[in-house]
Amino acid sequence: MAAGSNPSSDAFPSTDGAGPSHPANARLTVVLTRPAGQSEALARTLRDAGVASVEFPLIEIAATDDANPLRAALASLEKYALVVFVSPNAVDHAFANHDAIWPHALPVGVVGPGSVAALAKHGVEAPAYQVISPGHCADDNGDGARFDSEALYSALEASLGDNAFEGRRVLIVRGDGGREWLAERLREAGAEVETVAAYRRLVPEPSIGAWSRIHALLSDESTAPHAWLVTSSEGVRNLAELAHDHLTASEQTHLKRAMFVAPHPRIAETARALGFDRITVSGAGDERIARTLLSLATPSEVQPVQSNPAQERMSDTNASTTPTPNPAPRPASTLPPNQPFTPYEMQQPKAKGNGLLWVVIALVLFGAVAGGIALNRRIIKLDQQLSHRQQTNDAQTAELRVKTDQAVSTVRQADAQIAQLEGKLADAQNSQQALQQQYADLARNRDDWTMAEVGQMLSAASEQLQLTGNTQLALFALQSADTRLAASDGAQVLAVRKAIAEDIDKLKSAPSTDLTGLAIKLDNAIEQVDQLPLSGEAPIAHATPHASKPKDVDRVAAATGEPKWKVWWNQFVSGVGEQLTSLVQVRRIDHADAMLVAPDQGYFVRENLKLRLLSARLALLARNQTTLKSDLHAADNALGRYFDASSRNVQTVRDLVKQVDDGSGAVDVPNLNTSLQAVHQYRNRG
Repeated sequence: MAAGSNPSSDAFPSTDGAGPSHPANARLTVVLTRPAGQSEALARTLRDAGVASVEFPLIEIAATDDANPLRAALASLEKYALVVFVSPNAVDHAFANHDAIWPHALPVGVVGPGSVAALAKHGVEAPAYQVISPGHCADDNGDGARFDSEALYSALEASLGDNAFEGRRVLIVRGDGGREWLAERLREAGAEVETVAAYRRLVPEPSIGAWSRIHALLSDESTAPHAWLVTSSEGVRNLAELAHDHLTASEQTHLKRAMFVAPHPRIAETARALGFDRITVSGAGDERIARTLLSLATPSEVQPVQSNPAQERMSDTNASTTPTPNPAPRPASTLPPNQPFTPYEMQQPKAKGNGLLWVVIALVLFGAVAGGIALNRRIIKLDQQLSHRQQTNDAQTAELRVKTDQAVSTVRQADAQIAQLEGKLADAQNSQQALQQQYADLARNRDDWTMAEVGQMLSAASEQLQLTGNTQLALFALQSADTRLAASDGAQVLAVRKAIAEDIDKLKSAPSTDLTGLAIKLDNAIEQVDQLPLSGEAPIAHATPHASKPKDVDRVAAATGEPKWKVWWNQFVSGVGEQLTSLVQVRRIDHADAMLVAPDQGYFVRENLKLRLLSARLALLARNQTTLKSDLHAADNALGRYFDASSRNVQTVRDLVKQVDDGSGAVDVPNLNTSLQAVHQYRNRG
């Protein structure tokens, strides 16, 4: 049914007694199926006009599970050349997540007048803002406007120009799913289109009170007419599903014969495919919808049916041969009678041949009467044959009508199934397009993902390098990161690779420190502490007197010229002195407090030394140079002060401590700050 059709003829087709009849003075009840809270203005208009309404939402509008993509898109409006809102719900949910002032230079496209009013409610309206809607292409009263994606694209081209979308970014704010026609058409025009969901649509569960009103309207005893307002194809499909689950077969039949008002032909086509056959297209906007509903509420005059002239002639012919019960009176002819034909020769009086002329006239009249009788009989015979054929055709037509009704019912069921399949196919296509868009975004941000992975790898390598000083592991991490970045050729990626190359050279030239070997030396020193002797604890060997072998007295006396007795006496005194000297040992102790350590306190001295060495080992692994040097020096001082310096074990332990002290000078290792700073600059490039 086209928009603007006469409700008295198109909205109320003859059903041959199939539907219930309503009294002429019965008031219309309108079932409003918009989402909850969006029909107050329309219900108030109908109530002021004396038309009752019932709230029965077929769609529930809810917020999205994750509003972060919507907030992120609205926070970066400066990168878009156009923003399109597909519905008033999209406008309201978008501005609920947008606290800043809408940019004055950013054009806004909307589909219908409801979205224009929603924008005005949030302060976005002409002339301060450029709001593009199909309404500006309509006539003065707006009846010529179409409010859909096709009309919006035409309005955008008329306002912005044919090539205005080439290379520009466009944001479409809509619900989850929806038509992709506008987005695809903008992409064909060269625009980079991004879609973001502001809300989601759910199938509502009407309350018991709402269902009781619907049952009362669709009951067999109900005589009050009612009409359904359906404003979306999804709402029509939801109505079919709810009716199948909650209505009886009789109520479903009354529902299929109820009057429906749709603002767009596409919605009417969906309703007709689901079996609803009394549909009126009103046009978008509450004003047009209210005008259509009020026209349905006003009883229309019954127009007389024109009779078929051919059937009248047939009835007249049959009346001449076969009596018909209760024949309808025929109107008297108002045309003037035909004038008799008078030949020109008869107007001239003749003197001769009058008798012959009358004979000829009599013969002609007799032939005409005989021909008329024969022709009348032939016409009667043809009329009888035609009547018989008409009766046969009527019987065949009645049989064909029954078969046609069955076929129509089957076709409607098939159309309903096809409509459901088309809805599911549309949902599947929307899901596929969403996945394709996510894949495109992922492919476009491949370098960002790679750089994030490289940054994580370098951070872990830097922490490991500072903790363990393992330059080989850090060098392997840098080489792996450079290999991952080799597939990209961006300028900023090349800068990161250059920084990684500098850190690789720095690690290769850094001196290698054997931290493990130094730690092993400290472990060996700790193990030997318990066997180290303290000062004064070294065992003293048993002393035996000894002296040098006495010399030959005669030779010594001859050589020195001294008397023999004197030489012998000197040797005797010298031997006794040597023997006495060999019985005495003298030791030097520089620290007197070492001798004051009691034997039971030696345990604590050794434990304190081991704690110092363990602390030095931890400082070595933690790369704490200050603590390491302090503990090593304290351990060496304790070894020299409290332990026997002449013991070989003490000397070995002090030598191990000195080796660790000398080898720890190269503990400092380079860092990876150059590479980490380059990765940080790449992430903050926007």
